[in-house]
Amino acid sequence: MFEVQKKDDVPTTTSLSKLGVSAVGYSAAGIFLIVLNAVASLSVPGLIVGGIVLLLGLGSLASKDPADKKAGVIITSAGTLTILSKIGIPFITPVSGALLGIGAIGLLGMGIWNGIKFLIGLRKRNS
Repeated sequence: MFEVQKKDDVPTTTSLSKLGVSAVGYSAAGIFLIVLNAVASLSVPGLIVGGIVLLLGLGSLASKDPADKKAGVIITSAGTLTILSKIGIPFITPVSGALLGIGAIGLLGMGIWNGIKFLIGLRKRNS
């Protein structure tokens, strides 16, 4: 006679917080790659920043958390591409710039996607 209305797939607080943090993290990383690509066009600062980013990425690769390892691969790749773009090999500079741009767009897209999923999950919890 009376049916209990079942909420379909109401996310937990933990899953919502993970989505929110990943949305901010991916978006920040995408913006960082855009800035890194701009700095990479400068000769000496590009090498210095590329080296710092490479070391940060290697530090993230040493973590036990799989999410940190994924981020470490991206950060290490960005630092390596930045350094390689300054070596002076003619075809590497445009390729590294394109790869940094593609990575930035991908990370921004993932940040937006996780942000949308976070907002949808938040609406489901409030209804």
